[in-house]
Amino acid sequence: MTADLFSEQIESKIALAAGAYWLRGFALPEADALCHQLLQHFETHPPQQMMTPMGYKMSVQTTSFGECGWVGTKNGYGYAPKNRLTNRSWPPIPEPFLDLARRAADQAGYSHFTPDTCLINVYAIGSKMGLHQDKDEVDFSQPIVSVSLGLPATFQFGGLSRSDLVTKIPLSHGDVVVWGAASRLCLHGVLPLKAGIHPLLGHRRINLTFRKAGKM
Repeated sequence: MTADLFSEQIESKIALAAGAYWLRGFALPEADALCHQLLQHFETHPPQQMMTPMGYKMSVQTTSFGECGWVGTKNGYGYAPKNRLTNRSWPPIPEPFLDLARRAADQAGYSHFTPDTCLINVYAIGSKMGLHQDKDEVDFSQPIVSVSLGLPATFQFGGLSRSDLVTKIPLSHGDVVVWGAASRLCLHGVLPLKAGIHPLLGHRRINLTFRKAGKM
């Protein structure tokens, strides 16, 4: 089953489930500056297609900031202290990114958020992300903060079971979604990215996902 949240809604903070919120336009004031910094990051830590445990390449390309970065291989998913493509440590999460993540978490009711990793997913036209749970972390006590940049996308947010209702959320440049507590392990995903062009990112959408991975 699915439910839709229509773009006519004007609230800036929309509850999706217990402990989960859509913060419309929350990152807009700094969104363009974030895009410029991301493009610089890609020069030294280029996004790459990770592998699934089944041996297939993922639809999106990824890179990271932080004490560790998320990686996917045919041996499974997890975190690594170095970029396996360059054999270099991931750069620290830039302070403007950290500040945004903390303020968004606080707006959603999660004070003192301390992310140690920022996964950067790059979507090309047609790229998607199937429904999944973020469960590769050691620490589930802190929320997920997800920031959308570039082309609009339809984000899917479900429950703890695949039979639960799935809400379709039309995310735009600068939107943020935060979920934690009872919703921390809710299924979520992204429908195939539709064709379009963004002034700064071109035919792409970039998603920043801030997490507390914990000691790996």
